Parts: sequence; C-alpha cells; structure tokens
Amino acid sequence: MKYIESLREGEKIQEIYLCRKKQSALTKMGKPYENLLLQDKTGTVDAKIWDVGSQGIDEFDELDYIMVVADVTSFQGALQLNVKRVRKMSEGEYDPVDYLPVSDKDIDQMYAELGQYIKSVENPYLKTLLTKIFLEDADFEKRFKFHSAAKSVHHGFVGGLLEHTLSVTKNCAYFAEAYPILNRDLLLTAAMCHDIGKLKELSAFPQNDYTDEGQLLGHIMIGAEMVGDVIKEIDGFPVVLGNELKHCILAHHGELEFGSPKKPALAEALALTFADNIDAKMETLKELFSPVPQGSTQWLGFNRLLDSNLRRTSK
Repeated sequence: MKYIESLREGEKIQEIYLCRKKQSALTKMGKPYENLLLQDKTGTVDAKIWDVGSQGIDEFDELDYIMVVADVTSFQGALQLNVKRVRKMSEGEYDPVDYLPVSDKDIDQMYAELGQYIKSVENPYLKTLLTKIFLEDADFEKRFKFHSAAKSVHHGFVGGLLEHTLSVTKNCAYFAEAYPILNRDLLLTAAMCHDIGKLKELSAFPQNDYTDEGQLLGHIMIGAEMVGDVIKEIDGFPVVLGNELKHCILAHHGELEFGSPKKPALAEALALTFADNIDAKMETLKELFSPVPQGSTQWLGFNRLLDSNLRRTSK
C-alpha cells in the first residue's frame, strides 16, 4: 500500500482510501465535479473527480472506503489527486487499521494488562462487576479495544479509550500504594469504568463523532447508568458500595464546570480525578510535541486546553 505521506507529484496510483468528506460543486463554466478528502493513517489529501458522469465512477458516500485510480498533481503548493476511476470497496477488502489513527501500543497486550488489574481486585462484588463488563462480554471487548477516548484533544485514535483507561488505572494503583487512606479495590474499579460511557457518547470509527445520546447525556452520566445496570445483575451487591462507585464516575471531572454533575466527596473520587487529569494532560502534550524535533526550544504558542505557552525541554 502506498500511504498518503509518501505520494509524490507526477505519480499514477491505484490505492484504497477512506473518503472522509465528499462535496458536490460546480466549475466556473457550470460543470459539476466532486471535492473529496481522502484519508489513511498517515494523513489526508484533497482529491477531485472532474468527470463525474463517466464510466468507472461508482456511487459512494462519505465514510466509504474507495479504490481510486488517480494522477498525483499539485495545486497551490499542496498535493492533490485527479481521480479517473472509483470503486466502492466491500467489508473484508480493506483493513480499517490502515486508514485510521491507531495507538502505538499493542492493543491486545493492553487489554490483557487491564485483565491482570481485574484479577488483583479482592472485593467479590467489584471483581464480579469488572469480570462481567470486561471479560465476559465479547462485543464490549471488541468495541472497547477499537474505540477512541475523544473526538479530539487526547487519545482520539483506535485503541485510545483502552490506552487512556489503562494509564488511569496504573496511576490509581500507584496512588493506592502510596496513600493507604484509599480503598484500592474501589479506586481501581472506578478507574477501569470511569470512561465506559464513551462507547455510547461517541460513534465508532471511522465517524468518531458525538451521538445523539452523547450530546444529550454525556459519557459521565451514561457510564454511571451502565455500571448501575450491571450492579442490578449481581445478587446482594451492597447499595452503599454501588453508590460510592457511581459517585466516583459522576465526579471524575472534578468540577461542575468541567461536566461532572457532582464534585468529589470521597478520597477515591478525588484520586480518580487527579489520575484522569494527569493522563489527559500528558497525552495532550505528547500529541502537541510529536511533530516538534527533539531538542527544539521553539515556543509553540498559547494552548487553550493547557492554558499556557509551551515548548519542548532543551537537551
């Protein structure tokens, strides 16, 4: 496969890409054409179908995977594809991982590591809850491994939800060891469940956008409801423990203005807030610094999310 980052002007290509955007337009002479934005895991490229009605141009929509025969040209200094033929691809003719941003960590290995944390939970009710959610539901596992943790900002890639959840769980495991005041089982369970609502808040890739349920309720409320539904399936699950777990989820953004319906009222809820915030901020920095060469001390400008002007550390 020839990835977008390796395209060069003058080449003729026959490749499969994800059609991220498709827009009909008219030339100055009134002739219809199609504006496309094509994507693979290395980036995006603009494309044009000038001869819309010609044979060899299949019907397709946004978010379809399409094979294009095209000439690589340039326009105003940027590469562009002049598309001659299009064929809509069927499932099984492409691997989505080639077309979407993906975690640089091993997804199966991360899920196995999460499973080890589940095994370390001693409280039988919390262990049963985690087992039901993460280890006994094959559909949940498949979706959780593939999902992002955000539309943008941080961990907005395949495996991002899992990577973020595992990192938060590791942070919480450290906190529990360093501060004996914390209930380790409650804290780790809350860490593993704190963002499961994002499975319903955000649509799956390639769309990765807010759902109607996500817009109306948000992942915090959705996640608390999901945990509550599983609690109802476990005979004798202590009411107080269930409320404490749901509180940790409801309060994990820390402040009302950040979307939490409750402020932390338990030590575990406060620790989860710190663990979540640390990982989100550090991943944001990682993604912000990724295109900047090592050792560069160029200031990157004010970042709204981190509320500061930032640069890499010098050598």
